[in-house]
Parts: sequence; C-alpha cells; structure tokens
Amino acid sequence: MHHDLAHSLFLAAATFLGGLINSVAGGGGFLVFPTLLQMGLLPIQANATGTVALWPGQFTSIAGYREDLRKNLRMVIPVAIVAAIGGFFGSWTLLHGSQNAFLRLVPYLFLLGSTSFAVSGPISRRIKARAAAHAGQQERIFMLPLLGLLLCITYYIGYFGAGAGLLTMTALALCGVERIAEINALKTVITTVANLVAVIMFVVHRAVDWRVCWFMMIACAIGGYVGARNSRRISDRILRPIIITLGFAIAIWFFTHRSL
Repeated sequence: MHHDLAHSLFLAAATFLGGLINSVAGGGGFLVFPTLLQMGLLPIQANATGTVALWPGQFTSIAGYREDLRKNLRMVIPVAIVAAIGGFFGSWTLLHGSQNAFLRLVPYLFLLGSTSFAVSGPISRRIKARAAAHAGQQERIFMLPLLGLLLCITYYIGYFGAGAGLLTMTALALCGVERIAEINALKTVITTVANLVAVIMFVVHRAVDWRVCWFMMIACAIGGYVGARNSRRISDRILRPIIITLGFAIAIWFFTHRSL
C-alpha cells in the first residue's frame, strides 16, 4: 500500500512538473514518459498514457491565441486538416508496431527532441528578427511545401512528439509565415489537433492506463496553471538548459538500457 502510494505521488509530481514545463518552455514529455516506464507500463502504453494526460493543458492554451486565429482562418483550416491526417497515421503506426521496435527507437526520438530544444534559442531569435525586418510587408506563404512539411511533423507528433513545437515553428517560418503571434497561434493549433487525433486513437484502442491517467490529467492541469500564472518569474533561459540536459541524459540512458 505504501509502495503504491509512493509511486502515485512520484508520478503526480512528475506530471505536475511536466504540465508546468509545457506551459513555460515545452518538453514536459521528457519527464512523464520515462516516469511511466519506471512505473511498469509497457513503452507504447506509457507513450499513449502520457499523451492523453498532457493533452488538456495543450487545448486550453488555444484560448490565448483566439484573436490571431480568427484573423487567419484561411490558414487554420488547411493546417488543422493536415495535422489531423498526420496525427492519425503517426498514432496508427505506433499502435500497430511492436513494443520492442518502439523501444529501440525511443533513444533516437529523445535525441531528436533534445536537439530541437538545443537549437530552439537561436532559431527563435532568427524568427523574431526576420519578423521585425519584414514588418508591414505582405506575406508570401508557400502553402504546398508548408503542408508537406507539416504532414511529416504531425506524423511524428502522433508517434512520439517530443520537441515537435520547435519543428512546427521552423516549418512555418521557412514557408513564409512572418508574424511571431501567427506562428505561435498556428503552432498551437497544429500540435493540439495532431495530439487530439492521437488521443482519440489511443483511447479507442485501449492503450491508455486509466488507473494512473485520470490523476495525471489533474496534476498536469494544476502544473500548467501554476506555470502560466508564474511564467514571468520562471526564467526560460534557466529552464530550457535543464530540459535539454535532461533530454540528452534520458537518451543516453535509453541507448544503454533498450531491452524490455
């Protein structure tokens, strides 16, 4: 009984921190996924349960961008459709693969996510500088290349997703989206829709461990609220290197402990 309580409290703490980190800098999955593995869940179930637990916090963040989204419905609808398609096929691939095959890929996925975070600072600064330099100019958005890139990125989101926010922002900027508010708003829609489809797939295929997921969702919601309320007090410059270090450390651990 005390052993189960200790595990539950540890998982709740990890999910609380995951929600807080997601609301400030992203990367909450770096904490939640390995914690669920340590709780004894199989890799695919751990990934599915963590995705479901963290999703409500992503959905509520859309409200902060509602004005930008209303002004850009011409882009919201096509990118949301592509996100749904990519999220579906990514989650379908995960659910129809083997536990061992997924576990062998996990260190590379963490490496990809950690690398994305490591380069996110310079890329974000370049995006902001480019937006400032082109202020007032007419945007020329290359929709077909953008939708192609987003299809690949949202497939990855449905399959795993760590670091996908930065990949999405980079794709939007490369394809001509200049305004930073629009980039953030579209990124939020894309990642939320792709993860929503993945969540539905995971629930329908009974890949979610509801014994732990329900209180993880509560802990994540509280963590996301605390993070949002204190985002100005929590230094992104301090938190981001911690997340990057954690991600690389977990990747190295998985490279040396890949057997189930």
